[in-house]
Amino acid sequence: MTSSPHNLPVLVSGGGIGGLAAALALLKRGFKVQVFEQAEQIGEIGAGIQLGPNAFHAFDALGVGDKARGRAVYTDCMVMHDAIDESLIGRLETGEAFRQRFGNPYAVIHRVDIHTSLLEGVQESPNVEFFTSTRIVKVEQDGGVVTAIDQNGKRWAGQALIGADGGKSVVRAQYVNDPPRVTGHVVYRAVIDKKDFPENLQWNAASLWAGPKCHLVHYPLRGGEQYNVVVTFHSRQQEEWGVTDGSKEEVQSYFQGIAAKPRQLIDLPKSWRRWATADREPIGTWVFGRATILGDAAHPTTQYMAQGACMALEDAVTLGEALRVHDNDWDKALQLYQDSRVARTARIVLSGREMGRLYHAAGVERLVRNSLWKGRSQERFYDAMEWLYGWNVDNCLN
Repeated sequence: MTSSPHNLPVLVSGGGIGGLAAALALLKRGFKVQVFEQAEQIGEIGAGIQLGPNAFHAFDALGVGDKARGRAVYTDCMVMHDAIDESLIGRLETGEAFRQRFGNPYAVIHRVDIHTSLLEGVQESPNVEFFTSTRIVKVEQDGGVVTAIDQNGKRWAGQALIGADGGKSVVRAQYVNDPPRVTGHVVYRAVIDKKDFPENLQWNAASLWAGPKCHLVHYPLRGGEQYNVVVTFHSRQQEEWGVTDGSKEEVQSYFQGIAAKPRQLIDLPKSWRRWATADREPIGTWVFGRATILGDAAHPTTQYMAQGACMALEDAVTLGEALRVHDNDWDKALQLYQDSRVARTARIVLSGREMGRLYHAAGVERLVRNSLWKGRSQERFYDAMEWLYGWNVDNCLN
């Protein structure tokens, strides 16, 4: 093993959920950490996301479980309805029996509240520095030293580099340079105040309405004072991966044939954000010398499994555990981190594609989809989710 200059920090490219989680894991292992964020301030945008028990296991391992729990909304169930006839397709209870089975709750939360919880945890350490308006554009390596070069040509030396720089990762582009797979599915997201949200949809549930070539999602945020609304459809046009402002006229043109109850959702928002979605083919190599990738940089996925942020949190915990097991030996730890994460995150990416097909089924496929979970007991639902929600710090290196 090449000996690394132990006085150098670990460099983290990206100050989002994955980057902050990685910083926390590294601080717990005794490293000094420098976090580089291209935005002018460390913050988070977006709307609500769902958190499985695995995410709370990760928060606990990172020492911010109580912070995250205090900001989350705990749902009674996950529920799927048919958006054409409003019939119930499936209901998974997420109350006490669920918590007993998986050791943690299911919850929904605003992205900003996750980010804040992680940031508060990171800021409790004196061993972290943040550099905003700083975009890492290139990585060089020499022996045990990794040098990150920013957009102004400034060079930053570290003993390792974590590329937590999102779906359009510069670090991944340098070492892998694989194309994104644009899905053609467009996602509109908005947050609605409770007073403006239909009373007949004010459920304490992660709710999905499955329609032909579209689906709609809603759930409460921030103590039920707001509701997250997400609608997805197959675009008629050629899409390019990215985020723009949405148009009310466009979104309303895509939901013909949807029943009145779910259709209310698309008439609510005064403004939307529009995501043209993409993922990438899973890759088996995440480690490039003393550089590695994490979160969306490693495994960008569609939203259908509701696990993007959860996987970034798991990545960070696993990296920290790999360093602990190998006494901060980077070469061994990075190999163990990669080996522990590749198959699991690839399963999320590939399962997301299948769930997208399931949600958007039409014709006879819709009838098959609607019959899949008839008569299924809660215990059988829980058995089916064991692979996903049963993850924790004790089994993360298996």
